[in-house]
Amino acid sequence: MSNSISQYWVRLLINLIFSISHLATQDLMETQEEVKEEGMGYVVMRNLFSRETDFKMRTVKKSRETSLRESAERLALSRKKEEFQKKMNPDSLTHPPEFILKPRGQTVWEGKSVTLHCTVAGWPKPRVAWYKNNVLIDAKSHPEKYFTESQYNMHSLEIKKCNFSDTAEYRISALNVKGESSAFAPVIIKSEYLTFLKLISNLESFLNNVLHVPEYGVTFNTTIIDKFDVSFGREGETMSLGCTVIVYPTVKRYQPEIVWYRNGVALTPSKWVHMHWSGEQAILTLVHLNKEDEGLYTLRVNTKSGFDTHSAYVFVRDADVEEEGVPVAPLDVRCHDANKDYVVVTWKQPAVEGSSSIIGYLIDRLEVGTHHWTQCNDTPVKYARFPVTGLIEGRSYTFRVRALNNSGVSRPSRASDPVVAMDPSDRARLRAGPSAPWTGMIKFTEEDPTVGVVPGPSTDLAVTEATKSYVVLSWKPPIQRGHEGVMYYVEKCLVGTDTWQRVNTGMPVKSPRFALFDLAEGKSYSFRVRSCNSAGVGEPSEETGATTVGDRLDLPSVPGPVIPIRNTDTSVVVCWGASKEVKNLVGYYIEVSVSGSGVWVPCNNKPVKGTRFVCHGLNTMDKCVFRVKAVNAAGYSGSSAESEACIVQVDDSWSQLSFYKILIFCSKGQYFYLKFEEMLSVVYRIKQTFSYYSNTYLEIINPEKHHFAVTYLSTAVPSPPTGVTLQERVRDYMVLGWQAPAKAGGADIKGYYLDYRTVKDGVTSKWHEINLQAVTGTSYKVTDLKENVFYQFQVHAVNRAGISESSIPTIPLECKEWTVALPGPPHGLRVQEVRKDSMVLLWEPPTFNGRSAVTGYYVDYKEENGRWRCVQERSTRNTYMKVTGLQEGVSYRLRIHAKNLAGVGGPSKATDAILAETRPGTNEIVVDVDDDGVISLIFECSDLKENSQFVWSKNYEAFTDTSRLTIQTAAGRSRAIFNDPSLEDLGTYSCFVTNTDGVSASYTLTDRLLYVNCEQFSAVIPFKSEMAIELQEKGRVRFWAEVAKFTSNCQVEYVFNDNIIHEGKKYTMNFNKTTGIIEMFMDLLEVTDEGTFTFNLFDGKATGRTSLVLIGEGKLQKKSEFERAEWVRRQGPHFVKYLSFEVTPECDVHLKCKVGNIKPGTEIAWFKDGIEIEEDDEDCLCLTVPTIPQQISKKDAGVYEVKLKDERGKDKTLLNLTDAANSSTELKVMSTEHGIILYSFVVHYIEDLRVGWLHKESKISHSDRVQCGVTGEQLWLKINEPTEKDKGKYAIDIFDGKGSFKRVLDLSGQGKNRARVVGGLPDVVTIQEGKSLNLTGNVWGDPVPEVGWVKNDKPLLSDAHHTLKFEHGKFASITIAAVTTVDSGKYALLVKNKYGTEAAEFTVSVYIPEDEKKKNS
Repeated sequence: MSNSISQYWVRLLINLIFSISHLATQDLMETQEEVKEEGMGYVVMRNLFSRETDFKMRTVKKSRETSLRESAERLALSRKKEEFQKKMNPDSLTHPPEFILKPRGQTVWEGKSVTLHCTVAGWPKPRVAWYKNNVLIDAKSHPEKYFTESQYNMHSLEIKKCNFSDTAEYRISALNVKGESSAFAPVIIKSEYLTFLKLISNLESFLNNVLHVPEYGVTFNTTIIDKFDVSFGREGETMSLGCTVIVYPTVKRYQPEIVWYRNGVALTPSKWVHMHWSGEQAILTLVHLNKEDEGLYTLRVNTKSGFDTHSAYVFVRDADVEEEGVPVAPLDVRCHDANKDYVVVTWKQPAVEGSSSIIGYLIDRLEVGTHHWTQCNDTPVKYARFPVTGLIEGRSYTFRVRALNNSGVSRPSRASDPVVAMDPSDRARLRAGPSAPWTGMIKFTEEDPTVGVVPGPSTDLAVTEATKSYVVLSWKPPIQRGHEGVMYYVEKCLVGTDTWQRVNTGMPVKSPRFALFDLAEGKSYSFRVRSCNSAGVGEPSEETGATTVGDRLDLPSVPGPVIPIRNTDTSVVVCWGASKEVKNLVGYYIEVSVSGSGVWVPCNNKPVKGTRFVCHGLNTMDKCVFRVKAVNAAGYSGSSAESEACIVQVDDSWSQLSFYKILIFCSKGQYFYLKFEEMLSVVYRIKQTFSYYSNTYLEIINPEKHHFAVTYLSTAVPSPPTGVTLQERVRDYMVLGWQAPAKAGGADIKGYYLDYRTVKDGVTSKWHEINLQAVTGTSYKVTDLKENVFYQFQVHAVNRAGISESSIPTIPLECKEWTVALPGPPHGLRVQEVRKDSMVLLWEPPTFNGRSAVTGYYVDYKEENGRWRCVQERSTRNTYMKVTGLQEGVSYRLRIHAKNLAGVGGPSKATDAILAETRPGTNEIVVDVDDDGVISLIFECSDLKENSQFVWSKNYEAFTDTSRLTIQTAAGRSRAIFNDPSLEDLGTYSCFVTNTDGVSASYTLTDRLLYVNCEQFSAVIPFKSEMAIELQEKGRVRFWAEVAKFTSNCQVEYVFNDNIIHEGKKYTMNFNKTTGIIEMFMDLLEVTDEGTFTFNLFDGKATGRTSLVLIGEGKLQKKSEFERAEWVRRQGPHFVKYLSFEVTPECDVHLKCKVGNIKPGTEIAWFKDGIEIEEDDEDCLCLTVPTIPQQISKKDAGVYEVKLKDERGKDKTLLNLTDAANSSTELKVMSTEHGIILYSFVVHYIEDLRVGWLHKESKISHSDRVQCGVTGEQLWLKINEPTEKDKGKYAIDIFDGKGSFKRVLDLSGQGKNRARVVGGLPDVVTIQEGKSLNLTGNVWGDPVPEVGWVKNDKPLLSDAHHTLKFEHGKFASITIAAVTTVDSGKYALLVKNKYGTEAAEFTVSVYIPEDEKKKNS
């Protein structure tokens, strides 16, 4: 019985589904006119209420058993229905339209065509319609303008030959039985001058129609006077804004409508906002100001004839903080997604973080009707968004937020509006108000009230938010839930395990929302929900996918460049580039700083959404810099780069217009008046467009009456660029180069725009723009290309008059890696100084160098129909060349090859044909030397145009040292004056006049010119180094000096004691004119050579003199003689190392010496006490003396001697081993970190040697503080932590059995003279990678100590990376250029003199900013 009933219901359901599907399809096929007459809502309502059925109330009693059976049958039927729908259609049969690919907004030039594309999915197949500003587009009625196409769910709209009126917001609407969806795309048409005149004319007509059309026989004229200005308030204060409104004529009992707006949103009276209208005055009072009150306030006066407005900005500054360094209060606290026991609280971060970054935020709640605030979170949250749970259903709450940093907690924000914890459906019913009475049949059964129905599983469980602090879940209530309320248990499971853990074990939640805290960051979890009521706990829902705990919302990227624009004497307009990578942007904060102060102050305390802001409240004539940072829920971005400094003063071009009416001159010859504030944006747009895109511009022709006029200029668009070539290509980018237009149009070229299109099998696509901002150079790197795809490119030039035609498209170029070893072609070829027999060619180096650097260039030329010939035999390293030997009247083309070690690369793009001729009126650069000897170069141009400029260069490159020349230009004449002529100024100087047909000339400055007209001024030859003396090998003496500036005609006269000396046996002379070094050599310095040596220089009329006095230089003479004797000694057999001794590990004593320049016939003899002993080795002669371990016997004592002799000469060496005490060295002192050490060395140490230490003639006793001993050959006395008592004379008494010897050292006052570092160096230095580090230590010691630097115990030497200096005997400095992480380590400054040594240690740590940001995040 039950099976037959079930089959009957299934068949009935199938028929019902097919009938519904058929009716739905039939409805969608209705004509467009029928759809307009009957909307979808009307059809549904008509079908619903068309059946006039009489409803009767009747009661049916059923037993409990019958009711359970019917419920089971209905449940089985619903399951079969779901299975059937899944079999019929995997997408559940039908679903509303959805845009897979939305149309994109576009900006095109006037006269071009634009196409919008999109892809729509849905079942049944949606029907689409295109709208322009919400007006239906009928493409069939206007085929010349629009073309629509729909294929395979892809839809497109083509707008042909766009004009300014096509600028609009376009919408595509998709509709089926499941609903409607829309997508929008703005289209902007770049217009020309006439279009803007039409805009102004239309605006005039619109204002006349709106403002001056009388209604009801009366035209109301509204005037607002006594206007409120830009205002500044502080948190907690009360502010009033007011205006006087005059409405004429006055009509009894008629009052205008007064509306106040904040940032375009109408205000309503509230606790914080009070409004008053007295009939003449409109007053807005803001009670207890908060940062939420900051914004643009507008008063709008509405009458029956129109409206009038006035706007001004209100700034609200933060109240003084209670504790220094804490952040200011957050703002704009709001509540979202309120439910029975759950609400999401959001806020905006403050502009000032305090002395340190904000760590997080604390959220407080207050139950309405109480006075106690409760903190909601124990751990501060970083995000500006937090889910609050544990609310009590039916009660109202308000929330506030506090910010926290290392210095403390901020004041609380303004409390949010109250929110009620209740079911959203109940809240919707309360907002909707009372509904119409319902009639129908009510069925009820006799059911045990104590027995309920266990709820089914919840549906659509999803993770809506996931941060490292919390995870938010949302779901839909179960369909099967009985007649009572449902609550929920949430369970979690760590991915990779099968263990489910209940989260809210204590109390189930009432809302289908839940926030989970205290999850392990970085781990993945799955979640599920169980519904429960009094009948029990239901089955779990489907589990969510794996969710990793962590922050999903990234910090915004740094905003783009900041540009300040002068506005008034207290304000500056600031524009900036939007953050490119940002999610859920809240806005931007702008900060200002007086240049050089380093103190940053916020300009706005409420984030602004746009990329333009007027910063008010500045001090007149302050030099200010600005920066911008973006903010979203995750936090702040980094601050942008500082803007250029801007002086706060009135912009002269607009100063006469503020708060006045202006007069606009229209194309019809008519005038109309508008308030400046209302027209500012339109006029600004006209001004910017006219000055950049058109051959007209907007100017003030009468500032006192505020007249404007549109004036034509004598400029034209430039000619197209030429020679577009490929300079480099890689897998995903290409570098293009081109030549500037031959005709600039009478104005400077402001830049270039590039287009590209793809080529496949000979079929080309449409042209697309590459760069939205003009490129200033003649090369560009095109990125984001696809490998192995062919592209074509074209280039447009732009000047003030407009954009040129495109260049000739390139041949199809394939984007792939350039693997050749040869360099690419040079680019940017241009020709100057065209004469009848010569011209100058300039070029830019190739972008692609090949496998090695470019080493030179070859220039080719040819006649118009001739063959290519090379200009020079050898390559040139310059990027310019003067081509000579041309024939007058013949046209030539030029090209360049680059070469590297692999060979010569391909040729560049050839220049256009250039006629070799000297045009009439061509001027050359003239040299002028005035009466004071000032040299200058003069160039005149008779073909000077309005915007032409003289551009000077040296060797065809821009000046790097502008202090060498002074440029004066007036009335078509430019003079380049040499400030201090010298050899550095030698070179080729050229002058090029812009906006002309190649007017240019050059002049080569030679050394002869530096001494032109010398009779008129006295020239002194300068020396780079004065005369100095140097002692060389063999005792030879060298006198030398270095000349700084001279010519090839410079002569030297050598003088000794006023007598001219000449080259001969005693003197050798040399003057190297390449290096400027003068030398004179003497083989030996004798007593008769005492006197004055002089070099006299003569260079034309210029003279120079340098001298050196050698009187009383006996030491130098002796040293010369010694060096001479040493050289003579080394001519025969001689000792390289004199006789010495060493102790071997076997405790033998070896006597050894090293000889040189010996031969087989050289006699070598050993002697002890004058008696010859046996000879050992000829290169290293050794004597082994057998000894007791660690002891030399007395019989070995004596004087040892070695002699060398042959026909070339002789030499000998001695070693005295008879007196150990007398062999000790002088006492020395060394400082350590624990104290001082006195020490002396002995040549050899024997066991019988007795050592005693004395202090002030008293024997020193051994203790823990004072110790003495012997280490090897060193005798030492160590004093730890010396005091004033330890000063005085110290002596060491050495007795060797025969006699004693005493060494003395006075330490009185020497402690203060020992070398030490007295300050200047830190303990730790932390520096950013790429910066330069400079540290200076203060050094003291007498005598001046020796200074050294070490890193990680290894000595540092001065080089290009490390610069080590020791200046004035007091300051030791180290400079590390462009530090890297390799420079991190332990450094020390070592100082040493005869009284001691000391080391000052410090640590350098180099960090990378990107790594620090990752650690902080």
